Amino acid sequence: MAKESVKVIANNKKAYHDYFILETYEAGIELFGTEVKSIRMGHCSIKEAYVDIHGGEVFVDGMHISPYEKGNLFNRDPLRKRRLLMHAAEIRKLGQKIREKGFTLVPLQVYFKGSLVKVEVGLAKGKKLFDKRDDIAKKDMKREAEREFKIRNF
Repeated sequence: MAKESVKVIANNKKAYHDYFILETYEAGIELFGTEVKSIRMGHCSIKEAYVDIHGGEVFVDGMHISPYEKGNLFNRDPLRKRRLLMHAAEIRKLGQKIREKGFTLVPLQVYFKGSLVKVEVGLAKGKKLFDKRDDIAKKDMKREAEREFKIRNF
């Protein structure tokens, strides 16, 4: 069996800054033809997107897919709710988790797996301001250490 290629289209770096990501799940996404063509061209953003569960189904809201330039009347609303395709057991498990205080679902990245568009969804817990400051301080220290190491080994 040939190995499927993974091509990342959109990444949500802000999610890692604002949340502790506890678990990740892969979900398919229900799209129309012009949306897929637009995603193939890289016109997709998930910076302001969030994931919600309604009636046993998972939806991503706020995901922006630019209208396909040659799509004319077949184009859909760029910010419409899109259904995510997951197993029922996973949806039930996630539904129970997000009912707990402080947990939420955030889209982490959109990518092609073979010819299919997939969304990586993370179960996340919000960070406090001091947690964010800790992370920034650690990154700065790591960056300084790498810079020092690079200078010494020149």
